[in-house]
Amino acid sequence: MADDLAREADFEVSVADVREDALARAHARNPRVRGVRADLADVATVRRLAADADLVCGALSSALGFGALRAVIEAGKPYADISFMPEDAWSLDAFAKERGVACIVDAGVAPGLSNLLAGRAVARLAPCERLRILVGGLPRVRSKPFEYKAGFAPSDVIEEYTRPSRVVEHGRVVVHEALSEVEPVEIAGLGTLEAFHTDGLRSLAVTLDVPNMVEKTLRYPGHAEQMRAFREAGLFSKEEIVVGGTRVVPLAVTSAMLFPQWTYAEGEEDLTAMRIEATGVRAGRRVRLVYELFDVYSRTERATSMSRTTALPCALFARLLASGAWQKPGVVAPEVLGADEALTNQLLAGLAQRGVVVRDSEVELEG
Repeated sequence: MADDLAREADFEVSVADVREDALARAHARNPRVRGVRADLADVATVRRLAADADLVCGALSSALGFGALRAVIEAGKPYADISFMPEDAWSLDAFAKERGVACIVDAGVAPGLSNLLAGRAVARLAPCERLRILVGGLPRVRSKPFEYKAGFAPSDVIEEYTRPSRVVEHGRVVVHEALSEVEPVEIAGLGTLEAFHTDGLRSLAVTLDVPNMVEKTLRYPGHAEQMRAFREAGLFSKEEIVVGGTRVVPLAVTSAMLFPQWTYAEGEEDLTAMRIEATGVRAGRRVRLVYELFDVYSRTERATSMSRTTALPCALFARLLASGAWQKPGVVAPEVLGADEALTNQLLAGLAQRGVVVRDSEVELEG
């Protein structure tokens, strides 16, 4: 995000982080990025840093996301954020309006780009009867035993496998167990993946008037069964247990042991696959609109697909805030912007210029 924004002369970009090595990497990637060492778990620090900026972008772990959002609103600055916070960000909507601040949250790839495309699809159908989102980030080379690597915060990966999954069925929000209802999915150029429930709909469950909506995570076959076994064995538990007289948190131990094996090596290639299917009526015909993204590691940028597909949408949302193209106060999710065709086209064009290409198609259905 910092690198992309710093490529424009109009932006002076600072990155704040408690880790000196992270600041050094950001500066090495783009010397125009200035590093500021700061503990962002301290909301007062976030508020102070935000007060000195014209615009703020958030890329914190889910545990810190809500506090940072509130702090930026208190500072009165526009905000584009990718934090996968478990709290209800929209509980701060009235506060943001009171402060006259525009905040775009869940602004990464999924949630984020997936929401934008869902909003676009629903706006093009009257009505939209069904919305289905499939998305996942994976290593390009499969290696046993996990055939998986994590492209973002370790705690947020496991959060996906433990948080109950909300879907919409026949107009009602229904909760499914994470990792449940596994089904095979064919992805062109990749082959067969599996899709299973995770809590990915988030704001879509309430912002879109669609009677049937689901989001599922994509992995190589067998992953869901592995993770269910870990979860049912208690390895993802946050409750302390006593082992040999020492109190430990199983999740902390699991993360410490698991994530060295789930961490991408320097230059290791990954991919991102996403498909959004919206079924409904368009110009009197029943159709299915399909939006697809298949992105891979950029050797030119030396950047993972997950980092690019997550960061670049947020950087483009930030530009909308900076330019005043979006300045409506309040906390909004990307599907709200997706209903605006001109804004959506601008965002998708910006992604395409950066090599992240979304392809769309329309299929006429019988009946």
